[in-house]
Amino acid sequence: MTVTLIAAAAENNALGKDNQMIWHLPDDFKRFKQLTSGHYVIMGRKTFDSLPGMLPNRTHVIITRQKDYTAENCIVVNSLEEALKVCPQDEEVFIIGGGEIYKQSMAVADKIELTRVHGTSPEADAFFPEIDPSEWILEQAIHHPKDEKHKFDFTFETFVTK
Repeated sequence: MTVTLIAAAAENNALGKDNQMIWHLPDDFKRFKQLTSGHYVIMGRKTFDSLPGMLPNRTHVIITRQKDYTAENCIVVNSLEEALKVCPQDEEVFIIGGGEIYKQSMAVADKIELTRVHGTSPEADAFFPEIDPSEWILEQAIHHPKDEKHKFDFTFETFVTK
């Protein structure tokens, strides 16, 4: 199994505020869809609740401490360890948030697909964990300047474990 964290985070690692993303980057959404389609996506309950609905062509695995939580057409578990066990062991699975789930997942991740949004967000209340350069190698970086559809410059960064 390859465990990949996928996120969009500002230079100060800000992910979102009040369970919502801070920016709207259509090319980031396209990349997210392209990379995660056909795969299992693991997320915390708050992240699932923030989605506009089911993400098409993906199997949703929701981690929650709530013992009686149910979500139609989703797999509900109570820990990251359980989430990883219910996923196919010979495929890439994606951790899609939120901040607490990313933090728990860093130790088991093989890859990080990060959209680094250039700028900071002081009002954020959820953050991506620090990427330790002694444990991760930046394998690829593709810069995307701001334009009429994107209010921020950003870079698609792919990290792999050393």
